[in-house]
Amino acid sequence: MVRFGIIGTNFITERFIEAAKRNEDFELTALYSRTGERAAQFGQKYDIPHHYTDLQEMLDSGNIDAVYIASPNSLHAEQAIQCMDNGKHVLCEKPLASNVAEVQDMINAARRNGVALMEAIKSALMPNFVALHNSLPKLGQVRRYFANYGQYSSRYDAYKEGNIQNAFRPEFSNGSLMDLGVYCIYPLAVLFGRPNTVRATGVMLESGVDGEGSIIASYDDMDAVIMYSKITDSSLPSEIQGELGSIRIDKISEPNQIVMTYRGGFAENLHVTQYEPPMYYEIREFLDLIADGRQESEIASWESSLITAEIMEDARKQLGLVYPADVK
Repeated sequence: MVRFGIIGTNFITERFIEAAKRNEDFELTALYSRTGERAAQFGQKYDIPHHYTDLQEMLDSGNIDAVYIASPNSLHAEQAIQCMDNGKHVLCEKPLASNVAEVQDMINAARRNGVALMEAIKSALMPNFVALHNSLPKLGQVRRYFANYGQYSSRYDAYKEGNIQNAFRPEFSNGSLMDLGVYCIYPLAVLFGRPNTVRATGVMLESGVDGEGSIIASYDDMDAVIMYSKITDSSLPSEIQGELGSIRIDKISEPNQIVMTYRGGFAENLHVTQYEPPMYYEIREFLDLIADGRQESEIASWESSLITAEIMEDARKQLGLVYPADVK
């Protein structure tokens, strides 16, 4: 059994718990929250025996082996490093950190402490993404990667009324790129590695974060076109185009329907039935890392997280999107 502590008591944490409990070697033993009232309320709901309002106290308790971090983006690096310096394995929500320097600091902490560190990017570990990855050779020479994720934020109406919630605050390292764009960028890093150049444009909101944006990344023999938005919806699928055909992905954040269309029109369904909830597969991968004594995933690797952070930081610089974490 791997005994987990969790940081963060939001809807993402609830989805994590629901998926994690489907693993027999997962045990939820502790949670940290800034307020005792919230810790008690959340702990009772999910039958978590130990509650803490002091993170170091949770780490010193002897009740946990690993930590799942789902706090605001701006806190990821500091909390993850503290956990790893106390010998705990860390599964940290995407984006892994605010910027490249923080991601590197987290990787360094994992190395010096001999613990596992993984970015919790559900899409890259789902069976249909694996099927997509394995089918890339069928495309021949790949010429274009197109990824799209537009989802009107449930908090944007409140924003327009003057109620600026955390999702639209730069002090928490938030915005459209970090929240949704990462789902488009991470698969690019996994499949094709580091681009030669990145060009970015977008719409900045008065709060200081981006509402939507577009990125063109160039490689030696292909390019990548990425679109993302928290202020509009989009129903467009994503696609990888090669000289022998194309692979269409229904939803880049949770790939389910994967269809290969060969040049000439013949279509092949690459869909793999997924019997578990989307977050199950990232948790299973992380538990396997710990069981095998490995520090990083081959798919959700440290290099993939670094490349993703590099692309996002480059794009932010072009947008003029600066976080407090950038100027520490």
